[in-house]
Amino acid sequence: MRFGAMRRQALAQALCSADRPADVAVRAFFRAHPALGRRDRARIAESVFDVLRQRRLYERIAFGAGGEPMRMPPEQAALDALLEVADARLAGRLDVPRGLPFEVRYSLPDWLAQALLAQFGPAQAQALGAALLEPAPLDLRANVLKADRTAVRRELDEAGIETQVLPHSGNALRASGKPALERSAGYLAGRFEVQDVGSQLLAMLAAPRRGQTVIDLCAGAGGKTLAMAAAMRSTGHVYACDVSAKRLQRMRQRLARSGADNVFPIVIAGERDARLERLRGRGDVVLVDAPCTGTGTLRRAPDLKWRIGPFERDGFVAQQRALLDAAAALVRPGGRLVYATCSLLAAENDEQRDAFESRHPRWTRCDPRVVLEAQGATLHPQATADDTLRLLPQRDDCDGFFAVRWRRTDEG
Repeated sequence: MRFGAMRRQALAQALCSADRPADVAVRAFFRAHPALGRRDRARIAESVFDVLRQRRLYERIAFGAGGEPMRMPPEQAALDALLEVADARLAGRLDVPRGLPFEVRYSLPDWLAQALLAQFGPAQAQALGAALLEPAPLDLRANVLKADRTAVRRELDEAGIETQVLPHSGNALRASGKPALERSAGYLAGRFEVQDVGSQLLAMLAAPRRGQTVIDLCAGAGGKTLAMAAAMRSTGHVYACDVSAKRLQRMRQRLARSGADNVFPIVIAGERDARLERLRGRGDVVLVDAPCTGTGTLRRAPDLKWRIGPFERDGFVAQQRALLDAAAALVRPGGRLVYATCSLLAAENDEQRDAFESRHPRWTRCDPRVVLEAQGATLHPQATADDTLRLLPQRDDCDGFFAVRWRRTDEG
């Protein structure tokens, strides 16, 4: 099969994958075509994800479509037209019409465009929209259980992988380009993990200390879990809870590389699982990295904006509220609770914060700047307004995140 046909087929699979992420569809395509070389795979992936990011704009240019992205069948002519527009952009030849509506220019569904305009105002929303159309950078975290940032950077440099130091964290690096970090000796030996620097800051906001009991209520594949375990120098206990055994299994693989032996994965049925009752009132730190719309991660998951809507958002909001209340019961008197999302939406962020404080008046909001700067982080002044951590791609050079840290002030 010729390269052009390969690219068209990969795009068709990504566009038709309403029930699974586009990166999963692209990886499945590559598995089905093992003869593709690394360079061709990179070119195909770049082209497919560019179309997914810019889909609404490209359809407007290619077909004159003015509404939401068309639910077109993946016909060859339509796919070729989209790829032709993408090629013109990548070659610097794309002529973008003037005066396009915000939602078309920045390739957003109507509901999300309206939410961002209402929250941020036109100028900031445009800057945010433009940032979300850029490819995500490739960040990594030095695993201090095995190596510091200087040693990791030196090792990668010797392997021909260029990195730069990031000011957000003393353990953060950013790789230039898209090297195969997960095939490198340092990654396989657990000396570093691939992790967006914004995600690293969330783990730092939890700020666990050596010997403490930490509960990660939505551990997922374990990025923040492992960062906290390393910060504790593998002492104390980190209970990594999640409803997905599959995600926790992926975390176990990373855990084995990391060298941390203070992490205890627990598969739970939900926030009311009886296994959580044994942890009630024991947590020095409880982290709720809540399920959410993921709108802060659209640079790396651009298809997500076409797979979610207000219905899904409202479902997440209800789930977040239940998780926060369950998490509060796990915190010991004087302990800390951290709530975080990778969402840009007030319904999942500020409104959840305010509602929790209304339901739990004996909890005190902590200043995230004090916590993070004590660990060497450098932040934009606006990133911690209202004693809330708010990270934005166009301002903070990372994925979009929201987080708040509280202290339990009652005596239990």
